[in-house]
Amino acid sequence: MVWTGLLIGVLFGVILQRGRICFNSAFRDVLIFKDNYLMRLAALTLGLESITLLIFAQAGIITLNPKPLNWIGNIVGGFIFGIGMVLAGGCASGVTYRTGEGMTTAWFAALAYALTAHATKNGLFSGWIKWLNKYTVTVSNTNPIYAPKTGPTIATVLGISPWIASIIFLALMLWYAFGVKNKSQRPSKLNWIAASILIAILAPIAWWASASTGRNYGLGITGGWINLVSVYANNAPLNWEGAEILGIIIGAAISAIAGKEFKLRMPKNPKTYAQVLLGGFLMGFGAVTAGGCNIGHFLTGVPTLAISSIVASIFFILGNWTMAWFLFGRQK
Repeated sequence: MVWTGLLIGVLFGVILQRGRICFNSAFRDVLIFKDNYLMRLAALTLGLESITLLIFAQAGIITLNPKPLNWIGNIVGGFIFGIGMVLAGGCASGVTYRTGEGMTTAWFAALAYALTAHATKNGLFSGWIKWLNKYTVTVSNTNPIYAPKTGPTIATVLGISPWIASIIFLALMLWYAFGVKNKSQRPSKLNWIAASILIAILAPIAWWASASTGRNYGLGITGGWINLVSVYANNAPLNWEGAEILGIIIGAAISAIAGKEFKLRMPKNPKTYAQVLLGGFLMGFGAVTAGGCNIGHFLTGVPTLAISSIVASIFFILGNWTMAWFLFGRQK
């Protein structure tokens, strides 16, 4: 069933490319350009996904597995990752799908991201992660929609039904998506509402497909890049998430070619390559430290209302805003 990762990745890559979805841009644009177009897309996606994942879990199709909480890792790693995505010119999913579009800076950022994530998980920096793991917090669950041992969620902490928590969360996300004014409409082949709905449908299917291979989680990016490095360097078998990465690149390339948007693009200033390499390095280190990236935590973990994913996502945004202000905001 590893091949389903490739198929899911292709579909995800098409959605990302057609919708021009990058969470680095979503976070940055709110601060620098006062433009919340992509944040509205993110809010609607998270709200809808919180319900679609819960429906699948309630039906027994999937078992939710919120990421463990690690205050140090989620905060420090989240902030570093947020800084890195600005320097890299894209988030984890952004540099991945733009690799398929022919953007050469994304190639460099993705390479640094993959190598550093692998080194942090399994190599040079792995001692840091071993130390960090001493502070990991998990809880035991009796509700069958959750795995027996997971990270805490808003529902488990408050002792309320996951449905009550998710419905309240959905209401808040709908309020932001449709109740807050937006100053712009982005030119894209897939509008923000359609993109949100498609991702919310794809997410639980991806979780089911991934779980069937022994990886009980949904869409992700960092683990996939780590796997691809292991495949190349250690002759490790390709896993579901690694296949998903290949699928995203292929899907984005197909979409870009079909839309006549594929083009080898290079920066005017070659020094940009050094900047994106640094950004990729910080993203790789930050994502593994935080226990996930903007897809594993923000897009997949927040809809489960995992405390770890909420904390990490807050610091993704704060790190992003810090570096965005430093690079762009001070000039205003």
